[in-house]
Amino acid sequence: MTDDSTADRRFFQATTRDFLAGTVPIGTVRALAESGTGFDRGWWRRGAELGWTAMLVPEELGGGSVSGQPMTELALVAAELGRAAAPGPFVTTSAVLAGLATADGAAETVAAILSGETVATWAVYEPGRGFDALGGRVRGTAGAPGERAPGDTAAPGVRAPGSATTRSSDGWIPATTAVGAGDGYRVTGVKDRVEAADQADVFLVTATDGDGPVQLLVRADDPGVTVTPAWTLDLTRRTAVVTFENAGGTLVHTGDAATKAVRAQANTAALLTAAESVGAADQALTATLGWLFDRYTFGRPLASYQALKHRMADNKTWLEACRATAFAAAAAWDAGSPATTENVSIAKSYVADRTPVIAQDCVQLHGGIGVTWEHDLHLYLRRITLGRALYGTPEEHRRHLTDLLESAA
Repeated sequence: MTDDSTADRRFFQATTRDFLAGTVPIGTVRALAESGTGFDRGWWRRGAELGWTAMLVPEELGGGSVSGQPMTELALVAAELGRAAAPGPFVTTSAVLAGLATADGAAETVAAILSGETVATWAVYEPGRGFDALGGRVRGTAGAPGERAPGDTAAPGVRAPGSATTRSSDGWIPATTAVGAGDGYRVTGVKDRVEAADQADVFLVTATDGDGPVQLLVRADDPGVTVTPAWTLDLTRRTAVVTFENAGGTLVHTGDAATKAVRAQANTAALLTAAESVGAADQALTATLGWLFDRYTFGRPLASYQALKHRMADNKTWLEACRATAFAAAAAWDAGSPATTENVSIAKSYVADRTPVIAQDCVQLHGGIGVTWEHDLHLYLRRITLGRALYGTPEEHRRHLTDLLESAA
């Protein structure tokens, strides 16, 4: 890393922070949370103009990174979005681009996503199943904590009917099917925990053609697509259930190419969710530190009490460890390290385990005001809690690490 590239990254981070402060201050975030719109598409296009969608796209397709370290730059943006509790499909769009950037015949779609004109989201989760895209051994889990589909009455740990897991060479095959029909494919199945589905123009659907995993692009306005908004803990990072009933799809990956693309998408989504949680926890801790210095009791600021100092020191230590693991994983990606997947699972498992503890302690240190709707802390706690569940829980990533160690033995 050169000094120039570091300076470029810092400028890019500062530009992103200033843009978010000016366009989605916390009052705007609250207004969006209470509205029927998760984010403003014009605002998203402006973010794309700043380069948020460009990092993983090859230069010949109009993309490129600021410093030559695209994943580190994306992690910086994700952290700033978390710090602002900002809306938008940043994580899921980045995951889609991680898959489409190497796909043949997807240049037009990539260009539309790159400009922000098209909103794309990854449809990978299926009812009654965990984040099977991690691969390895398959273990069924119920829907992620913090997200509930309408009419979902299955008990935790119980599979939804018709969602039995099958194995592929990478450990899993989706239940959603894709059948060849003329020049295209017909997609049938149900996907849940789909981010920004109610505002998406196109879905990147991970499915099976009977021989193994495939990936297809399906237009949101296809008559065979039904989007049902789901209750989501985070009020601006919303999810939905998407039902595909013989929907028309365009094949973009099959066979080993599909497996590699899904791996890249899973790593991207998990890493950026971890980075976003780091930013949210950082802001929560900063707000709490200010509160401890401003709030007096018995004539002394709360920050002067040793027991509270120790709690804040623990939280700060955990936060910096979270930041270090997340950006180490990003650096591994940028370096093309063969241990990238391992580093991503380490980061996601640690960050998703520690940041909820930090955020909950920030609430406790605020006392009664910390649990009110009027205080902003719950916005960061919601973002962090959903981030724990999406794209692999700590338990799922630890099991994945165990699988990787066993396969290497």
